[in-house]
Amino acid sequence: MLTEAFVEAVAEAEKIIAGAPHVRTEQDLIEGYDYLAGSIRASLQLAWAYERDFPYFVQSTGPYTKMGLDNPDTLYFHSYLRDDAEYVVSGRRGTAVDLSFQVLNGDYSPVEVPDSLAAFDDRAFVVGNDGSFEIRFGGGGDFPLAKGSAMLVVREVYNDWATEERGIIRIRRAGNEGSAPPSLTQDRVAKRYGVAGKILLSRLKTFLAFPEWFYLRLPVNTLTEPRLTPGGLASQYSSVGHYDLAEDEAMVITVPAAEDAPYQGIQLGSMWYISLDYINHQTSSTAAQAHVDADGMMRFVVAERDPGHPNWLETLGHRRGYVQLRWQRLSRALTKEDGPVVEVVPMEKAPRLEHDYRARIAARQAAVARRMLG
Repeated sequence: MLTEAFVEAVAEAEKIIAGAPHVRTEQDLIEGYDYLAGSIRASLQLAWAYERDFPYFVQSTGPYTKMGLDNPDTLYFHSYLRDDAEYVVSGRRGTAVDLSFQVLNGDYSPVEVPDSLAAFDDRAFVVGNDGSFEIRFGGGGDFPLAKGSAMLVVREVYNDWATEERGIIRIRRAGNEGSAPPSLTQDRVAKRYGVAGKILLSRLKTFLAFPEWFYLRLPVNTLTEPRLTPGGLASQYSSVGHYDLAEDEAMVITVPAAEDAPYQGIQLGSMWYISLDYINHQTSSTAAQAHVDADGMMRFVVAERDPGHPNWLETLGHRRGYVQLRWQRLSRALTKEDGPVVEVVPMEKAPRLEHDYRARIAARQAAVARRMLG
């Protein structure tokens, strides 16, 4: 059977989900099977996009294909590369607050994070008055491709969901213009199903192992000082942690609104190391979306029940989960004073401030529908 390898991988993947160490409740397992569905979909898409001579960008993760604590404020795209070829990336820069590029020497695996061979944002090349740009990777182009270069990752980051607009981005291998890839054969299709199965299993195993490296060894209900994000991203700092809260408890996270950070955001994630529903619930916030107090501080309230505050981050029945703050497009190093202070308090002692919850959710739903496709 042509799809046999992929079918076997799906069966093994289901066992991985059922045997995940954090599964404690029926909700954990149901969410795991939903995560599996998105991973199956993504793995097939990625396997069919494994084309280095006639490349194109695919959306690496999204609302229905989540992985790796995906940032609700970011559109992720990637394309595969050969390190001995030249590629032309062109398009029109949208009005998102940041557009960054990263070249990796492979993909994430259960045992290692791929090396970042190059990382920069759009300040490193010329963007026309109309937003148009063209940059070349490899050959005699603008950015050399180091030996082992295998993947180009692009991130388009939004601070204000309501006003910032998507751009256009495309990629081609120089010299292949006007030609076409070879026709599909049964053998090539079978190999792609096999690749999809390998991607699926690696994806699940990797991002079940990932939190152990970077989160779960930290004391619970704490957040780290701001630090350069692992993996070589240009000009990005992050603060991470994990929470464990009773239903009548709230985690209050106080952090300065950084005026010199064009992007600043916070999000919650489930124990599957993926974002919570950020379309129909407020499980994340950017500085542009958040209420800032008179002292210049943003106070976020992580809780199951509405504390009566516009910066409520909903846990959606997840007693345990991950928290991550990000600062991006920085031009200076962050210090401890730029970072968060955390306090766990009884719900009745959480800060309160009048707000229109339904209006906030309606705005999120409209913004996501405008900038994201399923």
